[in-house]
Amino acid sequence: MGLRRSVAAAAALILVVEAVGIVLLNIFLSMVVDAQQMSMAHLEPRSMSLSAVVAGGLFGGYLLLCAVVLARTAIRDKAPVGLLRIILISAAVVHGMLGAASVGLVGWVAFLFMMLVLGLIVWSLLSYSPEEPSAEGTSQQGTDAPPPSGGSQPEPSAP
Repeated sequence: MGLRRSVAAAAALILVVEAVGIVLLNIFLSMVVDAQQMSMAHLEPRSMSLSAVVAGGLFGGYLLLCAVVLARTAIRDKAPVGLLRIILISAAVVHGMLGAASVGLVGWVAFLFMMLVLGLIVWSLLSYSPEEPSAEGTSQQGTDAPPPSGGSQPEPSAP
């Protein structure tokens, strides 16, 4: 298995772990809001609790989608194109922004984790460039390519 396939597979695995962690964290925050019975801006504690669970589920689903795209990339050893590539780019941007915010709010360990995930996603995006020629595609001959066998090329005439 090549290095780029290993990186994409590792990124997919880490994103699955991160998705589970995000969902569990939001469930815990939901329980804290329910237990304290506090309201913010006249919102009911139950609606804030439900919102935390829904937000965690949506963000966890987004991370799982990114993990599936990376796993598919690793299995097929083929670059994601179109919308799938845009999803991975957005995940890289999200991890960059979360890393910047987490260094002040959570600490350097959270920042390093976010930067690790960011690096794995960017590495996967760059190592699978969409301009790669496919192995089954036609070969392209450059200017230095030898002439086809069996025939001779006419000499260029001088002007």
